[in-house]
Amino acid sequence: MSLQEKLDGFKAKFKTMAPEGAFDTFARSTQELIDSGQAERAIKAAEKVPNFVLTDADRNEVALKDLLAKGPVVLTFYRGVWCPYCNIELQALEEVAADIRARGASLVAISMQGAADSRKSQKDNNLSFPILTDKNGELADKLGIRWSLQDYVIPFHQGFGVELPRIHGDGQWNLPMPARYVVDTDGTIVYAEVNPDYTRRPEPADLFPVLDKLASTAAA
Repeated sequence: MSLQEKLDGFKAKFKTMAPEGAFDTFARSTQELIDSGQAERAIKAAEKVPNFVLTDADRNEVALKDLLAKGPVVLTFYRGVWCPYCNIELQALEEVAADIRARGASLVAISMQGAADSRKSQKDNNLSFPILTDKNGELADKLGIRWSLQDYVIPFHQGFGVELPRIHGDGQWNLPMPARYVVDTDGTIVYAEVNPDYTRRPEPADLFPVLDKLASTAAA
């Protein structure tokens, strides 16, 4: 089953089980984000990824330059441990994590959540790759993918116990749009996929042709 088929299956199930008004309100919020055009304005392929130093779930610092010194890097932005769509995607990425590493690349997830929630995400999804904390969504903002939730959708998040100001520790109702990037060793983005609709994600295998091309270029 493809990643998108799994996401569609969960979405259909959620529609039948969600509290009254929740499904339609989340859909309205998503459509407004799509219509805003923010995803189209985000940093794209051929641009440089901003340098960063973020902390992992054990609070160790991880620098982009150190990752790139070992080869290309796959970055995936993750809304949080509370998001079932994101967890389904992380599990799908884990299924191909060895294939990504075999192509000479490393895989890193990035979230605004703190270390404790990232440790839970890694444990619950049996991840072999780290989740880094993007405090206040500063990196997401530089990439153009951080956005502020509409007032009308906040109570529905609260109804599911998702208090983003507390989870992120910044007092704000912000999230990154789900996004996936491949960054070449010189810091250039060679693949970028930003999803204003969090229920839709690219297939992990879409990364393989990109990574194969980078590997063949490096070997030439």
